[in-house]
Amino acid sequence: MRNYDDKVLNAFLNKQEQLFDERVAETLEEADDFLTEVLAVVADTKEDVVEYFEEEGLDMQTEEGEDIFEANEVFEVGDGRYLIVQG
Repeated sequence: MRNYDDKVLNAFLNKQEQLFDERVAETLEEADDFLTEVLAVVADTKEDVVEYFEEEGLDMQTEEGEDIFEANEVFEVGDGRYLIVQG
């Protein structure tokens, strides 16, 4: 049984190179295993993303001064949710 649904896994598979220099997963199962291992979080809304970063004590601006939603660690799933991968 997977910990993440297909939309989340596909978003990660399609966009993983925004965070990593090379692909870390090729299949849905590999993606699920990887995301489970790194304790990736799915946020249901933008507000949940902001709350996550505030609770973790992380800066809401990237090193380049961009909005957190432009950060490499934040993946838009495409249905209003966001995947946060602290890789």
